[in-house]
Amino acid sequence: MFPSSDNSFSASTLFSAYASLTGFLMLFRSMLHDFVPSQVRSYFSRLFSRLLTPKSKNLTVVIDEKFRNNRNQVFDAAETYLRDKIGPETERVRAGKTPKQKHLTIAIEKGEEISDSFEGSEVKWCYVQTENDKGEKVKRFYELTFEKKLREKITGPYLSHVVAASEEIRKSLRVVKLYSQDVDESDDDDGCPGGSWGCINLEHPSTFDTLAMDPSAKKRIIDDLGRFLKRKEFYKRVGKAWKRGYLLYGPPGTGKSSLIAAMANHLKFDVFDLELSSVYDNRELKRVLLSTTNRSILVIEDIDCNAEVRDREDDESREEDEKVLGKVTLSGILNLIDGLWSSFGDERIIVFTTNHKERLDPALLRPGRMDMHIHMSYCTGLGFRTLVSNYLGLDGSNHPLCEEIERLIDSTEVTPAELAEELMQDDDTDAVLRGVMSFVEKRKVERSKAKEEISVCKDVVTKTNDDDTEKAN
Repeated sequence: MFPSSDNSFSASTLFSAYASLTGFLMLFRSMLHDFVPSQVRSYFSRLFSRLLTPKSKNLTVVIDEKFRNNRNQVFDAAETYLRDKIGPETERVRAGKTPKQKHLTIAIEKGEEISDSFEGSEVKWCYVQTENDKGEKVKRFYELTFEKKLREKITGPYLSHVVAASEEIRKSLRVVKLYSQDVDESDDDDGCPGGSWGCINLEHPSTFDTLAMDPSAKKRIIDDLGRFLKRKEFYKRVGKAWKRGYLLYGPPGTGKSSLIAAMANHLKFDVFDLELSSVYDNRELKRVLLSTTNRSILVIEDIDCNAEVRDREDDESREEDEKVLGKVTLSGILNLIDGLWSSFGDERIIVFTTNHKERLDPALLRPGRMDMHIHMSYCTGLGFRTLVSNYLGLDGSNHPLCEEIERLIDSTEVTPAELAEELMQDDDTDAVLRGVMSFVEKRKVERSKAKEEISVCKDVVTKTNDDDTEKAN
């Protein structure tokens, strides 16, 4: 079969038209190049490109590692925040850990994308890293992509949410430090920011869950700490420094140091351990205060051991003492905890400990200085249950020996430290509990004898005084 003449004519006509159009376009291009300036040609090229290219519905925000030659806090927040967003669909991550870190640091690798949602809106994060010809890192940044209509929502509330969430993550992973002026060097890779203080990691495992303390007392302390943290604006509004003072008092071995460690681990606050005996005078005391950091607990143990804070009735003697140079005075301590210098910094807690509350000057004890007085008493039956759970790993309420021991403990005076030592004497649970019972029974007898002797001594003193009174009459 041969093509019809009509089909042949149509193909010939189309070819001729195409050749003519091609020639015209070549001529037009040549004339455009010869007679139209390059700036005008570029303008029309970009115009046609925009007209022919579909508009994107998305907007991308670039978050650089540096902002005005400083670390970009939004970049650091994104890096921390995205660690918790890494899912099974992520193919490449970076992992690292320094010798002093307790946790691995995980981050997404370059080119990886992570999706996130906020109040029903979807966003996408991408980590980008540029390199030079030698393979060296030149620039790092995150690209945050979302729909243009969400611009106000994402650049405002969402990024604020990222920064706040990253701060909470850092707090949960933060290693609590113990600062002391007796420590010369830091065991931390980042050093100690506390000026003349040296620091080590606070490895004390005490928490409110493991603390052998009355449950209602623990709850009051936890609630008070939580209320303190939430009241930044309240303290600012009423014109008070954002700080809180606690006095822990009671016999030795009742858990004062363990409670301080539990508070630090609960709040993730660093601890500054200050010995007043090592401070030369009020000026040095002020310098020590100024070198502490925010979100910290300043601990002054055995406050009653300093003669300047004891209860003294002779006001003239007190004034003379405070004129003496070369020692810490009561006024210096009061200015530390309740004067103008106490307003330095935020989120400060001051904890005082003493075995003898009655020895302290009343000026120290009032609210605003020692806001909450916590009596660290002898162990109770409920406190012993916590110790049994910590040391023996069992529920004391289900063991017959524990019930009897609890009744004995509630009727005598024995410290948590003494009971803890007894619970470590053997690996056999029954043997340990029998040993504890024997110890508590013995302690109860000793306490009873001691009270009888004190009672006899008081009777003798009373009779002697009565006899002296009769002779005088």
